[in-house]
Amino acid sequence: MRRVREQVGDLEGPRADGGSGITVAMLDTGVAFHPDLAGRVLCFRDFTGPCRSAWAGSRDAYDDNGHGTHVAGIICGSGLLSAGKYRGLAPGVRLVVGKVLDERGDGLTEAMLRGLDWILEVRERYRIRILNISVGIGDLEDKQKELALQEKLEEIWDRGILVVCAAGNKGPGEGTVSSVGGSSSVVTVGCHDGSFKEGASWLCSNYSGRGIPGEAPRKPDLVAPGTEIVSCNSMCYRFHGNYINAYAVKSGTSMATPIVSAAAALALQKFPSMTHEECRQKLQYTATDLGLPWNQQGWGMVNVRRLLE
Repeated sequence: MRRVREQVGDLEGPRADGGSGITVAMLDTGVAFHPDLAGRVLCFRDFTGPCRSAWAGSRDAYDDNGHGTHVAGIICGSGLLSAGKYRGLAPGVRLVVGKVLDERGDGLTEAMLRGLDWILEVRERYRIRILNISVGIGDLEDKQKELALQEKLEEIWDRGILVVCAAGNKGPGEGTVSSVGGSSSVVTVGCHDGSFKEGASWLCSNYSGRGIPGEAPRKPDLVAPGTEIVSCNSMCYRFHGNYINAYAVKSGTSMATPIVSAAAALALQKFPSMTHEECRQKLQYTATDLGLPWNQQGWGMVNVRRLLE
């Protein structure tokens, strides 16, 4: 996360209260107990229905895959077990978590739609300002379902929630942005690591979803680091007083997306009267141009320093 902070211009370093007062909703694989996330989760709901997990349908927070816990740590992990080394970008944020993917990371469109309806239902109760969707949904054969998702995202956006979605990992071909990320009512985040290991074949920029040149809406909106991000591990456990497997390494646009969500939370904390549309524009206009084609970088790399000026 130190490397990430350097790349996104967060020169002040981790702030223990960064994002305080801001609630971020997540639709993902859930969230597991982790000391770094203690006190962060305000509400949890499982929309996966019957599946192989014994926890299915539970209202107690859990994550039988690990993806969601990792994403949550990037947003608001305290870094307790790492002496702050792996602290999230906005540790003061609180989370509302909907589980829409099962233990294999698979999910149904219906689960996502139920999760989006739930966000609308509880948005005022928990004062949700941001919705993070680190889920890449490919082209749906059922175009009615795709249309239903886009309409629901538009409704959430119209209610004043900043929706931040992953571009997906189907790149680098043109037109490979996720179906959800292709909506005009979301901030779509691709993956780029700047100068980190420049030229390496395994960087996430090599498979980050890309838009179609000249096609509206132009996607992605922004990029953020997403290769080899260290964050909370859902398999963390205590053994003889010590925590084992506290952190895990993951890569992809799923990891880049919560960096932008956390940056937005920092901005909304500093400028409380800012609307979600103003926040989107400020994220875009303050980004660092990497000199890449628009369908690869959008406005550029999210820049926290400029965002908070």
